[in-house]
Amino acid sequence: MSIYLNKDSKIIVQGITGGMGSKHTTLMIESGSTIVGGVNARKAGTTVELAGTTQPVFGTVADAMKETGADVSVVFVPPAFTKDACIEAIDAGIGLLVVITEGVPVQDSAEVWSYLQSEKNHAGTRMIGPNCPGIITPEESLAGITPHTIAGKGPIGLVSKSGTLTYQMMFELKDFGFSTAIGIGGDPIIGTTHIDALEAFENDPETQAIVMIGEIGGDAEERAAAYIKDNVTKPVVGYVAGFTAPEGKTMGHAGAIVSGSAGTAQAKKEALEAVGVKVGKTPSETAELMREIMKGL
Repeated sequence: MSIYLNKDSKIIVQGITGGMGSKHTTLMIESGSTIVGGVNARKAGTTVELAGTTQPVFGTVADAMKETGADVSVVFVPPAFTKDACIEAIDAGIGLLVVITEGVPVQDSAEVWSYLQSEKNHAGTRMIGPNCPGIITPEESLAGITPHTIAGKGPIGLVSKSGTLTYQMMFELKDFGFSTAIGIGGDPIIGTTHIDALEAFENDPETQAIVMIGEIGGDAEERAAAYIKDNVTKPVVGYVAGFTAPEGKTMGHAGAIVSGSAGTAQAKKEALEAVGVKVGKTPSETAELMREIMKGL
């Protein structure tokens, strides 16, 4: 099983003709994903040759969905155009919208998030991102930029704010493998949260244990801890990036800023441990905690 993405997913790419879009579409095809086309209003009616396939380019997401039956869109468009691309996909009724673009203005992300919550989202589109590596169900499908060769299929679910830590954790636990690994992004406003992924993994019969990677700033990890206490029966291990971060300094991701004791790695670690989540001080230590759990299952 998997969450959100599987071998039957049909993927289109908004921005397929751009440099990043064409590069990563090629890698998605090589991973085994079913890519059925792309969207670029200025190049509608043309085709692009990628990884031995001919991909049609449509003028709108609605046109692409009508012609191909696509149910997933991956967004590789510049930050200034990301809001419009997202709203177009939501209006078209896409099931899963994976927004890779970084540097999206927070105001734009807020407007898209509000649109997702409104009645205008009649199809119930799920958005992952922005500023994320996307989602991979190993050996089935990849929607995003995660290298598909890191790890194969297995019983561990992974949800992470950080792209590079997603990759590292997949590598560290490649001997067990993953049901799905999802990078939710580190911006202040994102579509899919830790809690959303935890709920999906809890309901997935093939996922036996969960790794949750957070980082300093905000209270997402504390809220996830409260959710785990009340709703998650499967073992969870955690890692919080930023134990050495100086107070009051923004670190890398736009959302990673600490105010006083709130939002610190230590505060998040304590909140998670209070509900029974084992938290590692390093990614490798976290992987070892999961390894011990898996051996006991």
